[in-house]
Amino acid sequence: MYQWDFGSLWAYRGIITAGVLTTLAYTAVVIVSGLLVGVLVGLGRVSSSRLLAGSLRAFVEVFRCTPVLVQLIWFYYALPVLLGIELTPGTAAVLALTLYGGAFYSEIVRGGIISIDPGQVEAGQALGMTRGQVMRRIVLPQAFRRMTPPLVSQSIMQLKNTSLLSVLAVPDLLYQGQVIAHDTYRPLEIYTLVAVIYFAILLPATMLAKRLEAKTTGA
Repeated sequence: MYQWDFGSLWAYRGIITAGVLTTLAYTAVVIVSGLLVGVLVGLGRVSSSRLLAGSLRAFVEVFRCTPVLVQLIWFYYALPVLLGIELTPGTAAVLALTLYGGAFYSEIVRGGIISIDPGQVEAGQALGMTRGQVMRRIVLPQAFRRMTPPLVSQSIMQLKNTSLLSVLAVPDLLYQGQVIAHDTYRPLEIYTLVAVIYFAILLPATMLAKRLEAKTTGA
C-alpha cells in the first residue's frame, strides 16, 4: 500500500511559495491588462462604425474559439517567427492570456451596455448630451453594476488559466510542483498540495462572485 509522506515536501516550501507568488503576480497582470483590452474592445463593439465593430468581432471570435493552450504555444513559438522578434516565456504568456481574457471581458462589457434600456439613451440625448456623455453618465454606471459578477467570474477563470503557463516553463505553482515531483518521486503528495493551494485561493474568490451575483439580482 502507498505510504503518504507530506513531510518530505517541507524542504521545498521556498520553491512552493515562489510558485504561488508567481501565479498570483501573473494573475494580477493578466486580469488588469485583460480588463483594459476588454473595456476598449467592448466599447468598440457597440460603435456606430461597422468596420470597427466588425473587425473587433473577428478578434473576439478568434480568441474565443481557439483553446488557450494552443494560443500560448502559438504566441511563444510561431509569433516570433512571423515578426522576427524574440519573446520570453513570460511575455508570450502575458500577451496570450491578456488577449484571450480580453475577448471574454469584451463580451461581458458589450452585453452590459446593450442591456441598458434604449429609452434612457434617448432621454439623455433629448437633454442635449453627446453620445460620449450619455455613455459615461447614464449607460456605463448602470452597466458596470450588472457586469461586476461575470467580470469577477471571468477573472477567476484567468487565475485557473495561469496553470497552463507551465507548458512554457514559466515557474508558476504547477511548474514548481512538476519540478518537485521529479526531484522527490512523490507526485501524489505534491500535486495534492498544489490542488489544495489552488482551492484555497479560488474558494474565497468564487464565494465573492456568488455574493456579488446575489446582490445584483436581489436574490
